[in-house]
Amino acid sequence: QAQLAESGGGLVQPGGSLRLSCAASGSIFGIYTMGWYRQAAGKQRDLVASISSGGSTNYADSVKGRFTISRDNAQNTVYLQMNSLKPEDTAVYYCTADIRRLGVQTVNKYWGQGTQVTVSS
Repeated sequence: QAQLAESGGGLVQPGGSLRLSCAASGSIFGIYTMGWYRQAAGKQRDLVASISSGGSTNYADSVKGRFTISRDNAQNTVYLQMNSLKPEDTAVYYCTADIRRLGVQTVNKYWGQGTQVTVSS
């Protein structure tokens, strides 16, 4: 199996910063696109940012210029640096990874358990 473990959420004041981390572990052959989604209360889950295995990035318009996604391929870890946080960034943040497991030919999307980010004064 493969698992994703997130850390770094919490409560922050508007204008503040947080850094989320997500590490993949298990019987992994390869990790391809990794990303972060978020889901605010009563709303659908939306893509925040993604990064390919080669480092190409994609961001939601609402976070461009404020959030930065990066990855450490040696550590199977993806990060989300969030700056200039706004109350509307409040949500549960989920990391994802497209993983091919050892001995398996297919690539499947895995999800972390989610971490709460609350932006409030």
